[in-house]
Amino acid sequence: MSPKEQSFLSRVRAILPELHPAERRLGDFVCDFPGEVASYSAQELAALAHVSKATVSRFIQRLGYENYEEARRHARAERQSGSRLFLAAASDSDDGQSVSAHVTQSIQNLENTFISVGESQANSIAEAILGARKVWVIGFRASSAFAVYLQWQLTQVIEEVVAIPGAGQTLGEHLVSMSKDDVVIVFGLRRRVTQIDPLIEQINKQKSRLLYITDESVAFQKSAEWHLRCQTLAPGPLFNHVSVMALCHLIISRCIETAGAKGRSRLRSIEALNDVLDEL
Repeated sequence: MSPKEQSFLSRVRAILPELHPAERRLGDFVCDFPGEVASYSAQELAALAHVSKATVSRFIQRLGYENYEEARRHARAERQSGSRLFLAAASDSDDGQSVSAHVTQSIQNLENTFISVGESQANSIAEAILGARKVWVIGFRASSAFAVYLQWQLTQVIEEVVAIPGAGQTLGEHLVSMSKDDVVIVFGLRRRVTQIDPLIEQINKQKSRLLYITDESVAFQKSAEWHLRCQTLAPGPLFNHVSVMALCHLIISRCIETAGAKGRSRLRSIEALNDVLDEL
């Protein structure tokens, strides 16, 4: 692979063994905090890494860029992929982030997420889930945990709900069974796997009703009947998923409320069986 085909970080890692001490210090710094290249000027980066501006210039040339601005554009584009490394800042490693900063950001994320989720939208999602022949929940990587959680909670109120794919299974083994009477819930949180787009395309071909839950970086998916975007900003290198969990809670609670007496009857039966089997 030629340098121009490599990612920004791949270029840096490739030249590290060849660098002189000052450049190596800069290279190690950039590997730890690549987002600083996207955010700061060459002079500011030099100050952060404790090297000269001339060292930064030589380093950028070694990477194969014509100038620092070209490197910045490449780093900015790579930051959009959602890599946690690009979310870290050098200042974070010195003092860390306060508890209040995390709480404040979580509250802001919740407010910014739910401002676009109306009562009618929440109701229509619940009604669709309760009326579906089957509900399929899909998630990969970070999204997998939320998919499994939502599926587990939905079993309290509906029978036909499954999280896919299971261990050793392929998506095709499940997609073939989807129909227009089904609801498919897809979690597409950063960093998304490459098969998300073709997966959504196939779900649309099956004519299933699609609920797409993503972070704020995803453009509105017109083919989805519902697209809910969660704010995931955080102080530090990790995404804040408080709003995702809150959204799951809203969906589950609204389903139980909408199910009414039938839903409460299923909950009572589940608790009775738990007592009989002495499972809890």
